[in-house]
This record gives sequence, structure tokens and C-alpha cells, in this order.
Amino acid sequence: MGVDSFIRHNHVSPATFDIFGPPGITEKMAHKLAAYDWNLTEPSWCSLRVHDVFPERLATALFPGPDGFPCRQAGDAVRTDPVVYRNEWIEVAAASCDHRIPSLIYRITERPRFVIDQTRMAELGLVPGDWLRLLKKRILGGGAGGPLAAQRRRDEGVEEWTVTEPEILYDRIRLEESPAAVGYIGDIGAGSENLAQVDSLLAGVTLLVCSCSFLAKDRDKARHSCHLCTSDLNLLVDRIRPRFLLPMHLSKSYQGRSALLYDELELPPGVTLLRLPPHLTPRPLFTRDMVRLDRPEEGM
Repeated sequence: MGVDSFIRHNHVSPATFDIFGPPGITEKMAHKLAAYDWNLTEPSWCSLRVHDVFPERLATALFPGPDGFPCRQAGDAVRTDPVVYRNEWIEVAAASCDHRIPSLIYRITERPRFVIDQTRMAELGLVPGDWLRLLKKRILGGGAGGPLAAQRRRDEGVEEWTVTEPEILYDRIRLEESPAAVGYIGDIGAGSENLAQVDSLLAGVTLLVCSCSFLAKDRDKARHSCHLCTSDLNLLVDRIRPRFLLPMHLSKSYQGRSALLYDELELPPGVTLLRLPPHLTPRPLFTRDMVRLDRPEEGM
């Protein structure tokens, strides 16, 4: 249901948005978009690039907004690993779980950054300069090969030093850091195959965002509707050990009592619980409200 809101807020943006989902997502998007009359299209409208994620391939279709979002097939790509998307900053991996329909889980991982350890630089006598910019381009894949001219301290001055293997030098001066990662689990059941997929894809993420719909006492309801309860989430957190946990998608049957769900979570040492802010849907405007707006009190 969030797709409608997304389109409403972004369709006039001159950009192409990538949307990923289980097999069949393109057909569903085609039906949804065809339900509207796009009679006021503009050349600046956005386009949607929709990807059906199969185990062995990505099937892509383009819905160009300036043409009224028709469905145009854009070809298939072979999947050789879990990654379905990457850019300069992140890569996104996906795996399919069961919710009586395929339901994807995701891992968004920060790609390695070019970061220099100033202490190691000083130990090697290296002097910062434009050569670091060239080294960065080399390491990130945009620079020319061959030796690199760096600067280092020599006696009382600075000399140029020809580095024959820049990649090895970078390994010596890089700052060691672990890339941040976000794991996302929507609606899935607690079956052993689902748990194995979660273990494989999401172990050690920085932040786990996970659906948790039911209390432990309502475990049978969770099993019947193929959702997770708090005892299931406790098991998942203990297995993958994220640094932060954000439970979401609490069942409306606990409306106003969501604290009960948080109370049942048993987090291992090192895991911090994040809570969704309380949300109250504003009541609709009534006729009497409109009359009061039309006739403000005297002196207002």
C-alpha cells in the first residue's frame, strides 16, 4: 500500500527509481499504474524501473512516467551472488523467504571507503598531498595503472618517492573499519528455511529492522498468519547479533499496548533496542469544525 504514497509524492520528480520485489512485482505494478488516468503527464515526471528478483536472475521492466507509465520490458540479468543493486556507496543483497508468498529480506551494506590512518602515514614518513587523490582514484577503480609518485620526508626536507605497487601501500596506510550494514526483514514465518536464509544474509548487521507482529502468548496466531512473535525475534537476534534492533509492524490488536511487545524482548549483551515513536492517526475534520473555521470568534 505504500507504493501509492510513494508515487504520489515522487511522480513529478525527474528521476528514475529502482523498485525490487519477488517474482510477480512487475505485473502487480503494471496493474496498479494502469488503474489511474495519467492525462496530465509532463516530460519531467519520474520513471520506475521494477525488478523481479528470481533466484538465478533479475527481470527488469521500465515504466516511463512522461509516457503515462506503460510497462516496457528492459531485459534480464544473471544473478551470480545475492547482490541485486550497487552504486558508489552501497550494495544491496536479497534473499527470498516464505510468507505463503515469496517475501524478500534485504541487507544494505556500506561499500569500503578510502580512509587513511594518519598515524600509519606518520610512521612511514609520508607527506599528504595530491598523490593521495590519485591513489584514491586508483583504489576505487577510476585511476590509471602503473607506478605512483608520492612524497615522503627525507632528512630535513621532502622527496618524491616512486611507489611501484600503490595497492600494497594503501593496505599499509588504510584505516581499518567495519562497513555499516542494515538488515531488513518484513513479513516472514518462523520456519527453519526462513531462519537459515536470515542467518546466511544478515549475520552481524549494524541495525536490524524486523517485523514482529505478536506477543509470545499469541504464537499460534503468528504461525497461522505466517508472522513472527517476540520469542521468534529473540531467537533471531541471538543468532545474528546486530548492534541495534528496531522492531516494526506491530499488530493492531495491541494498539495502545505496544510496550508489551518491547517488554518481552530479551536482547543479548551489546544489542541496543530502538523504539518506534508512538503514532496516533489524526481524527478527521467534522462539519462543526468547518463552521468554526468559516466563522472565527470575534476578536480572533
